[in-house]
Amino acid sequence: MRSKEQKNQLLLNRIPIFGILCFAIFYVYSSNLYPGGSQADSTSKGFDWIHNYWCNLMNEKATNGMTNPARPFAISAMIILCGSLVVFFYQFAEYVTNNNFWEKTIKFTGTFSMFFGALIFTKFHDLMTIISSFFGILVVIGIILTIYRSDLEFYKITGTFCLVILAINNLIYYSGYFIEWLPLIQKFSFLVILIWILGLNGIVRDRIKKQIQ
Repeated sequence: MRSKEQKNQLLLNRIPIFGILCFAIFYVYSSNLYPGGSQADSTSKGFDWIHNYWCNLMNEKATNGMTNPARPFAISAMIILCGSLVVFFYQFAEYVTNNNFWEKTIKFTGTFSMFFGALIFTKFHDLMTIISSFFGILVVIGIILTIYRSDLEFYKITGTFCLVILAINNLIYYSGYFIEWLPLIQKFSFLVILIWILGLNGIVRDRIKKQIQ
């Protein structure tokens, strides 16, 4: 029975990989549907990878005022990503975290961060962003503290880097300084953090396999 349960966990371990891959595909596809307009130029054509935010793809209207056909695909991408990352947070807490407090904290804050993150397409975008960011920073701190108690040296360094770029994103967003660079920094942050999570997901998979053997 225990072995069967672990094999099921191995199957679940594929969900974050699938979710991140789907997110990337939907992101690119929806960007090709975006009519145009950005914070730099409201009359520009198409999605500007330097000046458009990811959230622009989820708006009912594009920045240039046209109906946005990218919206349903972008929203789907966000929901799939958030749902798949909840699975990652739970498995990481179960198989890597040894501290009961941080195990519960990672599960709790990870779930709440993704729940509110999946709602940023609503009219409460700013509030959802604030709440999701708050819980998101807490879950990253929990993961990093767990890693620092392990021998995962590479992830200690890269985890700290992820925390720094998250802090930079929030600092720019709330202060307004260098706001013109935020769309590009946002995309870079997405890329780095999702690659980091994929790496950690591989660590989780190794831990599950060890319990089967």
